[in-house]
Amino acid sequence: MKIAPIVRALQAHGGLAFKIIHTGQHYDREMNDVFFEDPSIPEPDVCMAAGGGSHAQQTAKIIVAFEALCQGAI
Repeated sequence: MKIAPIVRALQAHGGLAFKIIHTGQHYDREMNDVFFEDPSIPEPDVCMAAGGGSHAQQTAKIIVAFEALCQGAI
């Protein structure tokens, strides 16, 4: 939801490449899928699938996945 105005601005500019990275930490449709049904928010380029486990475990999954993404492994 918060990303929609940023995506619109980037698309309006036309010269900036961007990727949407989704943590995938929520299982509930209202906290996850519903956002990508909004036509102004494209499907994510990467989904980290960090759902499940404690807050610390989810945070660790996101950090590890983000490191792999930055290193080009994802």
